Amino acid sequence: MTAGPAPMFAPNFRLDGRRALVTGAGRGIGRAVAEAYAAAGASVILCARSAQEIEQAAEAIRSAGCDAEPLVADVTDVTAFAAAIAALPALDILVNNAGMNRPKPLREVTQEDYDAVMSLNLRAVYFATQAVTRRMIDTGRRGVVINMSSQMGHVGAADRTLYCASKWALEGFTKALAVELGPVGIRVNTICPTFVETPMTEPMLADPGFRAAVLSKIKLGRLASIEDIVGAAVFLASDAAAMMTGASLLIDGGWTAD
Repeated sequence: MTAGPAPMFAPNFRLDGRRALVTGAGRGIGRAVAEAYAAAGASVILCARSAQEIEQAAEAIRSAGCDAEPLVADVTDVTAFAAAIAALPALDILVNNAGMNRPKPLREVTQEDYDAVMSLNLRAVYFATQAVTRRMIDTGRRGVVINMSSQMGHVGAADRTLYCASKWALEGFTKALAVELGPVGIRVNTICPTFVETPMTEPMLADPGFRAAVLSKIKLGRLASIEDIVGAAVFLASDAAAMMTGASLLIDGGWTAD
């Protein structure tokens, strides 16, 4: 009997049977990641403070025949967010996407600026991850945590002392947590985009001089699109990345290659 052709290797990017929580999911990258996870078979929970945005996004996903529900919550309210997580079904994937930036020279940064940026970019991520991974461990899940970082977690830039501080800290947190949770099968990684055209970056990129300076640093000669980021998010959440933890996936068009 003649043997058939040898099987071809095909990486598995499917997320069937998994439940994912995406913060900051009302618009931009967060919403796109939630949609991509749903398309890959996951049940998705879209989390944000704005009920209208995430309810509309969840309804759009359901209309496409996928599974999605909104979770109206403020990730900076650590106690309330932890209570919300405790009331959810078991989770397999957490994407800490909510974040902010207040670019200013150091001499102009206020304590209120510092508290706002660090509260959302670092403190909220830290304790949201604590709540979700605690639940993963208690329910025996071999889960995935993806922290939306930035190329600014690997380089410095003028007027970015506050943002860089938050993202460099996030990179360190990710590596330490990967070491801590590896033995229980929970993977922790970051995605580090360059400038992406989103509502958050639109005011900065509207300045022709700033836009030109940014493009001069990106070796591929263009800004990133949301689509560029979504593929990385699906990859890291899937079994195709089963051996990745404590890693930073730089999607920066070569900015940090120098």
